[in-house]
This record gives sequence, structure tokens and C-alpha cells, in this order.
Amino acid sequence: MDGKKIIITLILVACCLSAVPLVMAQSGDDQTTIYQTSFASDPGWKTNTGGASSNYYWVPDLGMYHFSIEPSSGGYSYIPVTLDGGSFTLDYDLLLTRVDEGATFRMGLSGNEMDPSKGPNLVSMFTNAKYGQIMWLHMVSPGNKLEEVNSQNAAVEMGPSGYKGATVKYDINKTYHVTVNYDDNTKVISMKVRSLQAGTDIWSYFIQAGENLSGLNRIYIGAKGDYGPQNIYAEGYIDNVRLTAPSTGAVVTETPASITPVVTKASVAVTPTKKPTPKVTVPTPYPTASPQSPVSGILPLAALGICGLLLCYFGAGKKNQ
Repeated sequence: MDGKKIIITLILVACCLSAVPLVMAQSGDDQTTIYQTSFASDPGWKTNTGGASSNYYWVPDLGMYHFSIEPSSGGYSYIPVTLDGGSFTLDYDLLLTRVDEGATFRMGLSGNEMDPSKGPNLVSMFTNAKYGQIMWLHMVSPGNKLEEVNSQNAAVEMGPSGYKGATVKYDINKTYHVTVNYDDNTKVISMKVRSLQAGTDIWSYFIQAGENLSGLNRIYIGAKGDYGPQNIYAEGYIDNVRLTAPSTGAVVTETPASITPVVTKASVAVTPTKKPTPKVTVPTPYPTASPQSPVSGILPLAALGICGLLLCYFGAGKKNQ
């Protein structure tokens, strides 16, 4: 191989390598976002309590959404979503500032009923009752089959499929990231709770759905189906709510609330409606994907153009010889 052929070969290799980033950028993620909000703007969630002094409302200064769940109140807040009946993942940040004895925080997916005793319904729960401040994964299938598990070691009512690990309890005024995942192939539902302060997973477990979780069309929080005593509250804030599904599914993406691309929100004082609380750190919103730089798309094209000119040049030189 003479010197000119070697030079041409090296130039072609360099041109091909320069085009690789563009090809990789086009490959995309394997998840489709169905709904996402960081509560940087009004999320438009619907509630039956009404008014600015309701138990469920957006807090602009914090960039979070406030809830105060009272048993027997029938209160709720939700946003419509569209699922195709396949696999999905719901995750969110949770800051509980108050959970009275007998009160329960519930957040999950349901049909129009939003009642945890009626299917289809899939909720994550933080309770303060018989076993103290523990976490639950609760499901009622479309066929009204009940399955649930909690973070109490070998809870009697959970039966042989109950959680056998060490008892795990949550704390007030700490922020957790909650992930609920449903795998339609195995019909397994799992829940994972992560401490954002410690940066570690504190509890995770699973239940078997036994059938397809179809008919879920709302993300909601609330007290429907809870007939406990009134004047007790599960109160706090949610943030960074996201619902995703595998990209191969035929899902329809809801229009999410606008997301402010900030690294972190400032630490601010939170004063709940029912009880003052100390300063808390607002969770960091999900990062907004940055569009590909125009330069990154131009460089590979420029490189290919240069390759063409060089090939013409060397070809012409060879003919003149």
C-alpha cells in the first residue's frame, strides 16, 4: 500500500469515528414518559375539596404539592393518565411532616373509583397504626383480588408470602423516593423506598398480581375508602412525580407540567397547615434532557464533506500521474 492510500484510509476511519456520537444520540431511551411533573408550575391536579385552603394544593414557593389526608373525609386529588395495560413504573418524592396515630398516606394508580378497597387499584402507603410507622404495598386487581405486604417483620396478617426481613420504619421530616413497578410479563409488583438524605435503599419487596393490571387511568392521593376516625392527619408534600412505560408499548404521553432545569432547590422553611415543622430540603427535580448541541450534529457532516474533497483531490492527482 503506497503513502497516498494509507493517508486516505486513515482519513476515512477518522470520519467514521466522528459520526459515531450522532448515531448513538439517535438510539433513544427504552422508556416512554407517560406523565411527569416537578411541580415547578401548577400541575392542574383535580380535587374534590376545592378552594385555596383545601387539603390538596400546589405550593408555588416550594415547587411541591401539599396533601393533608383525613380519614372519613372522602378527600382526594388526582391527574388523569393513559396506560396501555402493560408494564409501568410510578415513582415520586415524599416528605411526611405529620402522620397521626391511625392516619395513612396513600398514593398510587387506580380506575375512576380511587378507592383502595376496589379494583383496579395499586397504592403505596405509609401508616402509623399497630406496628408504628411502616410502609405498605397494596393491590386490588381488576378481578378484586387483594394482595399486600408491609415492612414489618413477619406480620401475621400477611401470611406465608409476607416480608421476612428486618422491620423497617420511616421517619417524619425526611424525604424518600418511592418507586412502584409492575412487570406485565411476570405479573409481579414491587415497591422500593430510598432515603434521599442517606442515599440508600431502606426497604423493598414485592407481591404477585396474578392478572393483568388493566383499567388504571389516574395517579391519585387521598382518603376514599378510609373510614377511620376524623381529626387525625397524614400531612406533607409530594414532588417529582413520574410515570413511565417501556417504549415498545403503545402508550399515549400526557402533557406534563413545565419543568425548570435547576440542579437543586433551596432549603426552605415548611409550615404545615396543622402543625409547624423545621426547615426541610426540597428534593431535586428529575433532570430535563438537554437537546443535542447543533455543533455535535454539524461536525460529523463537515467531516464527511472533508473526506469527499480529499478523495476527489487524491483521485485527480492519481489520474494526472
